[in-house]
Amino acid sequence: MDWNENRRHLMEGVRKLAQLSPDTLKGYGTASAAGKKTNHLDEKTRQLISLAVAVTTRCDGCISDHANEAAKAGATREELAEALGVAVAMNAGAALVYSTRALEAFDTADKA
Repeated sequence: MDWNENRRHLMEGVRKLAQLSPDTLKGYGTASAAGKKTNHLDEKTRQLISLAVAVTTRCDGCISDHANEAAKAGATREELAEALGVAVAMNAGAALVYSTRALEAFDTADKA
């Protein structure tokens, strides 16, 4: 899978949905930004948690986005592996399979 193209394609789909249902995206944006307002966790930690959750919910679009954001926030492969280890412990086999997808997405992330 081309994770960067997947992310670009997903964002185009989200833009189209936003045109059809702006309040849906507004609500999602509010929920998504809520954790940043308290600032108890740094961006890297939030992205590693998000990526672990994305693996357990088997959301390729979420994996693509949060792998990219984790890389931008300075996460290392080792930190990612530890976060994915928590996901595996919480979701066993399905998370193990999807962790390989998250590693692949991280390895191909735009790190700029």
